[in-house]
Amino acid sequence: MTAQRKAFRASILHSIADPKDVSLEDSYQYYEDGLLVIENGLVQDIGAAKEVFARQPKGLPVTVYKDKLITAGFIDTHIHYPQTGMIASYGEQLLDWLENYTFPEELRFKNPTYALQVAKLFLDELASNGTTTALVFGTVHKESVDVFFSEAEKRNLRMIAGKVLMDRNAPDYLTDTPQSGYSASKELIERWHGKDRLLYAVTPRFAPTSTPEQLAMVGKLLEEYPDVYLHTHLSENKKEIEWVLDLFPERASYLDVYDHYGLLHKRSVFAHGIHLSDCECQRLSDTNSSIAFCPTSNLFLGSGLFNLPRLESFGVKVGMGTDVGAGTSFSILQTMSEAYKVQQLQQLKLHPLKSLYLATLGGAKALDLDDKIGNLEVGKEADFVVIDLHATQLMRFRMNQARTLEEKLFVLMSLGDDRTVTQTFIMGEKQYDSHQAHLKAQLVS
Repeated sequence: MTAQRKAFRASILHSIADPKDVSLEDSYQYYEDGLLVIENGLVQDIGAAKEVFARQPKGLPVTVYKDKLITAGFIDTHIHYPQTGMIASYGEQLLDWLENYTFPEELRFKNPTYALQVAKLFLDELASNGTTTALVFGTVHKESVDVFFSEAEKRNLRMIAGKVLMDRNAPDYLTDTPQSGYSASKELIERWHGKDRLLYAVTPRFAPTSTPEQLAMVGKLLEEYPDVYLHTHLSENKKEIEWVLDLFPERASYLDVYDHYGLLHKRSVFAHGIHLSDCECQRLSDTNSSIAFCPTSNLFLGSGLFNLPRLESFGVKVGMGTDVGAGTSFSILQTMSEAYKVQQLQQLKLHPLKSLYLATLGGAKALDLDDKIGNLEVGKEADFVVIDLHATQLMRFRMNQARTLEEKLFVLMSLGDDRTVTQTFIMGEKQYDSHQAHLKAQLVS
């Protein structure tokens, strides 16, 4: 036994398959009294405590949690770190919201000092909500991405981010050019992609803010660096779709604009995808592209209702996204709650085990990272969260009446938020502790 080996004892639950592909019982593993063993940042063993102890050397250091649940760290497949300071901005739909709130705030990220301040707060918020990996928009400023990656690297996080590309239909103070965007993106890719746990996403904001020349440059970057990500928006709002078709009359659909420039591949993640045709759904599936389901922002901006079973009937990979700042919470648990309601409004069901899958292993598959993260299988990176099932008086009362695991999980996703996150671990090392955070907050106040 090496000095790095350590164990954590609690109830343990994690997804091992998509419930649509297997029976519910075969989609997860649950150990009421479980033991998770970590060595050198990776999962070394997992299972029922009695069985795992029998496989381990004597003297194994163990942290024991009472009334706690360990699960894989949450994965956010679409979020904007520069919009942290404008979350909960009142009263607009997508296009006006961008003009009135988003663009003025993003101007501030030309200042690296401000960008660093927000990056620290943003990553603190992710940790306090149990989110261990995210696909993140920066701003058009190269500095905003350098600062973000630098801070994420210090915390040993598996993060994916990129510089926004916009060369039209945006304020002059936020636009680049096809060549400057290409050069800056290339420089950032060379500096950050694959460094430690960091990965790069080429990030055109959405089709209306990029000329054909810039989209062609995006396609060129993906050819030159085939393992980087493509991260953008797709079919979020009906007026947005009309605008795209006006700007690109020669293209058959919104998705066809991206497809024409070679932007669809297994690491392409499109946020929203609410208003898609059957042909677009099929093309996403054929190219192994992914959709980020962002229920809180879809409701907040009045964009529409995402039909999860429809996308999955075409075999499209789907992950969960908070889409802060149009999204109203960093909490994936609250996002799961809103996802359930979005399906209910369409007379559809979202099982709590399916929600857990979307928030963890499904997100990892959408990001083409399920060989590294997404659950707690042996060999995976040890990013996990410790959840307090009795975090509030109401949750304790309700949990004591829950009869099944599924019922407890549904209570957690319905009533849970950052208060339920006791600790968050990155590669087996504690990144966030709620008790320490509360003490720090008291000292500051």
